[in-house]
Amino acid sequence: MTSATNTGASPHVPHLIVFANEKGGTGKSTTCVHTAVALAAQKISVGVIDLDYRQRTVARYLENRADTARRREIDLPSPIWQVHDGDADGLDEVIADLSGKVQFIIIDTPGRDDPVARHAATRANTLVTPMNDSFVDFDLIGQVDPENFKVKRLSFYSELMWEARKARAKTDGIQIDWVVLRNRLHHMEARNQKRVGDALTELSKRVGFRVIPGLSERVIFRELFPSGLTLLDKGHLGELGVSHIAARQELREMIAGLALPQPQPIVAGRAAQSAA
Repeated sequence: MTSATNTGASPHVPHLIVFANEKGGTGKSTTCVHTAVALAAQKISVGVIDLDYRQRTVARYLENRADTARRREIDLPSPIWQVHDGDADGLDEVIADLSGKVQFIIIDTPGRDDPVARHAATRANTLVTPMNDSFVDFDLIGQVDPENFKVKRLSFYSELMWEARKARAKTDGIQIDWVVLRNRLHHMEARNQKRVGDALTELSKRVGFRVIPGLSERVIFRELFPSGLTLLDKGHLGELGVSHIAARQELREMIAGLALPQPQPIVAGRAAQSAA
């Protein structure tokens, strides 16, 4: 990645991560929050935009986190965040405003068909689609034959993302890294799990997404919500059991699997020359 060193340098553009799935209950908000906190814990500046202005799960999680930090008088690395309930143009303005302040922007989208969420997906550098490990969730991106479980056709969502990625590459030369995140994997290999995995592998070759393991179904993720803590806040969680330690390792592997780029210095326009 080249540095902007001339007087006509472009403003700093943060890496944009969008968590998107039109189906609810896939662990989208949980993985979004943990990704944001994991980056903040590395002293990377992060801005979070919650597009689900009805449920506000991510915003509520981070509000709880801020309350815990004040109540316990502790320092908890956190992103800045806001809820956006406007249109696509308004979202672009929010992104532009954050661009001079943070190195990464993370957007959580609602679990429903939403035009602003679609627009956010087209702006992503990294597009993350969490899904539960079942054919119910797989149906969002592809349909399989009921007899042999081979992929019959792409779903509307896959076609939409395929066209968005082509348009983005044609417009500004940026390749959207589409990542399908397999959440709630079972620890014991099951026939259905293997079938879903095989179908994902087949579809990934046709559509061009990557598949990485996500987080297992664990009570700890629901228990942490009221406090806003994450499994990365090990100094504030008390004694952890074996399952908690395993969950933390899953989280670290998930973050590594996203293969995010090194954060770039925040520079703006001509200031880039002196900052390079």
